[in-house]
Amino acid sequence: MKNLIIITRVIVVALGLFPVSTWAQNAATQSSDEGFVSDWFQRSSHAESEQPHWAAPMFTVTPRLVQQFRYDMGWQRNRGFTNANYGSGKGLELVPLDRVELYVSAPPYLTHTKPGVNDGIGDMTFLFKYRAAAGNPENGNYVVTAMLAATVPTGRFSNGSTDASLAPTLALGKGWGNFDVQGTAGVTIPTGNRNILGTPAVLNATAQYHLLKYFWPELEVNSTMWANGKNDGKKQVFVSPGLVVGKVRLWKRLGFAVGGGVQIAATQFHAYEHNWVTSVRFPF
Repeated sequence: MKNLIIITRVIVVALGLFPVSTWAQNAATQSSDEGFVSDWFQRSSHAESEQPHWAAPMFTVTPRLVQQFRYDMGWQRNRGFTNANYGSGKGLELVPLDRVELYVSAPPYLTHTKPGVNDGIGDMTFLFKYRAAAGNPENGNYVVTAMLAATVPTGRFSNGSTDASLAPTLALGKGWGNFDVQGTAGVTIPTGNRNILGTPAVLNATAQYHLLKYFWPELEVNSTMWANGKNDGKKQVFVSPGLVVGKVRLWKRLGFAVGGGVQIAATQFHAYEHNWVTSVRFPF
């Protein structure tokens, strides 16, 4: 509980909603907490200074360590029906240590235009990143990160998976001037019903260019291949153009960025034809 209170204070101070001195009603306790908050920001700033300064792509999880709150909204179109996802598995990202990021998604909410399909909460996602190696633009402009994602079946009705899953992933990135490439390779391992859910391998690659200070146009390829389960042997690929704008500084450490993109099915087998996504981000 104490750690939760401290993390809440980190976020509130970062957003500039209250000055740090507001917490000084109890001098001894608040002084300790303020020191913790200050140290936290110093660590996260140091972590960011040692890595490339690219924008996080629209669909590929960036290998960079990022401290922000991100909220995405997606609209999947397939056979004349639309599934909307408010949250899209994004949420709060924190950098408590030089090489570590912890991430927890906001509970997504899904709606459907197809008759007979219930709306409701989707599955929540947790992510752990460990940055194994990195260099900022003056020292190689690259990053290598190991990631472990966990999805919890919090979804109502058919808006989530039947079982929890783990997804170990390797993420890489390399930049050359204003151009960079970021990519991930991982496999999703369900804790049950593997004969139905399968163990899909997920590959993502993003080519990104930094233009006019705030603009990051990109082109992604997002692919999934199933080794077993009901989709055994099938593969889906999406070609995904996008644009991220930011970050724009708002107040103190708080910034703002926004992005948009669309996934376009490029294979005969696909879960949906198009997926339009809007992303709102508040780095701090």
